[in-house]
Amino acid sequence: MKNIKFMKYILSFLLMFAVLTIFAADPPDPGNDPQAGGEDPLGGGAPIGGGTLILIGLGVAYGAKKVYNLVEENKENLEE
Repeated sequence: MKNIKFMKYILSFLLMFAVLTIFAADPPDPGNDPQAGGEDPLGGGAPIGGGTLILIGLGVAYGAKKVYNLVEENKENLEE
């Protein structure tokens, strides 16, 4: 039991250390200012709208299937 507590403390310390070092680092200079020169912003100005809508639609379909399966399972359990 003591080993589990010790491991939890070590794991939480390492997690906090990792988070603090990530936030402490300065972000790299992108090298261009999209407001000043007309260059493409970071990411190249790629559209993300279509992909987002597809992912949301797939998530809704997956959730609907899960709900349908639960309803069907409950109907079978009630009939028995």
